[in-house]
Amino acid sequence: MRRNAEINTLRILFVLGILFFFQLIRKPPVKDWLIIFFLKSYIASFIDNLLVKKGYLKYPVSLFKTFDISVLFSYLIFPVTCIYFNQATEKSGPLSTFLKLILFSIPSTLAENWLEKNTNLIQYKKNWTSLHSLFSISATFLLVKLLMAGIRKLASSSLIEMSNQIKQAGEQ
Repeated sequence: MRRNAEINTLRILFVLGILFFFQLIRKPPVKDWLIIFFLKSYIASFIDNLLVKKGYLKYPVSLFKTFDISVLFSYLIFPVTCIYFNQATEKSGPLSTFLKLILFSIPSTLAENWLEKNTNLIQYKKNWTSLHSLFSISATFLLVKLLMAGIRKLASSSLIEMSNQIKQAGEQ
C-alpha cells in the first residue's frame, strides 16, 4: 500500500472508531463501558509501549508521529472492541465467554496480520508472530473482563454496606 492510502485507511478507522464509540456508550450502564474503555486503553498502551521499546513491534506509518505506538489502535480501536466483547459476554458463562473470546480475538488477529503483510502500518520484529498477537489480544480481553467483575463486586458490596448503614442510622 502507498503511504497516502495507509494514512487514509487510518483516517477512516479513526472516524469509524469514534462513531462506534458513541454508538456503544448509549447503551446502559454507561459508566461500565467508560471504565472498560479507559482500562483497555491503559493496558493496551502499556503493553504496546513495552513491545515497541523491546523491538517486537514497529509502526512505521501513523496519524500521530509523536508516538512510537499505534495511538489509534491502543486508545480507540482496541478499547471499542473490548466494550463490544464485554457487552456480548455480560451475562455469559465461562464456556460461552471463551467461545466469544475466540470470535473477537481471531478476527482482530487476522486483521492485524493482513495489515502487517500488506501495509507499513505495523511490522513484526524479533520473531513476533500472529500467534503472539492472538494470545496478547485474548489475554487483555479477559484481563479487562476480570477487572470489571472485581470492580462490579466491590461496587455492589459497597452499596450493600452503605444501605445497611443508612438502615441502622434510621433505626436509631
